[in-house]
Amino acid sequence: MSDDVLDRTFESLRVDRNDGVATITIDRPDDRNALNATVRDELRTVLPAIEDAEERVAVITGSEECNAFVAGADVTELRERDLLEQREASARPRIYELVDELRTPVVARINGHALGGGLELAMACDVRVAEQGGKLGQPEINLGIIPGGGGTQRLPRLVGEGQAMRLILSGELIDADEAHEMGLVDLVCSSEEFDERVESLTSGIADKSPLALEFAKESIRSASRLPLDDGIDYEAQLFVQLFATEDKNEGIDAFFEDRAPEWEGK
Repeated sequence: MSDDVLDRTFESLRVDRNDGVATITIDRPDDRNALNATVRDELRTVLPAIEDAEERVAVITGSEECNAFVAGADVTELRERDLLEQREASARPRIYELVDELRTPVVARINGHALGGGLELAMACDVRVAEQGGKLGQPEINLGIIPGGGGTQRLPRLVGEGQAMRLILSGELIDADEAHEMGLVDLVCSSEEFDERVESLTSGIADKSPLALEFAKESIRSASRLPLDDGIDYEAQLFVQLFATEDKNEGIDAFFEDRAPEWEGK
């Protein structure tokens, strides 16, 4: 069933699968890949299907035609909503929580501007790789609102409270190099090396045991959500659970036999 979902034709997304890597491309070039209701609904369909299909890595990116990863939410929709309508639209789980909580590791391939909800989507991903030349920021303050997709919570955890205050209160946009310097993105690449670096990263992740990937992601996520001692205990629990898996034995046997492991996800 999940394979059928991923093979569908969507209105605002494209899904490509190759060697354990599923790439979701947000494809609204006329609107700079802005997040409208259709994009959100289609992501709610695709993301669980990627997890169920046991893809090793998911990549989220934007179509190439408009120099944008995601240039924010659809402002027209925001203008038309009243309080009750926005409260319903903000009910969890939203796409940000779906990305964050996905068992599959998620890489944001930031191929251009990531603004507002687009930056919030990227911050919900596990790793962010940005192409030089793009701008990143939370400009919602310029519209008389604040980030509403986790920006006031994830941004301080990534860059510190002071930098988050600066970006959110001023609405200032920064380039990919500055974003990398402050820890907002994990890798920044020239246009010439961008695709190769993303492929190298994702293929390197896809080569690993899916169970180990899931447990590693879960343990790392807990670091910002639990006190240190509780996090160390949780890590130990996850570590021990992997000793009941066939993948643990296969990984160690492959190490001793000097060969590539053949993961079963069991």
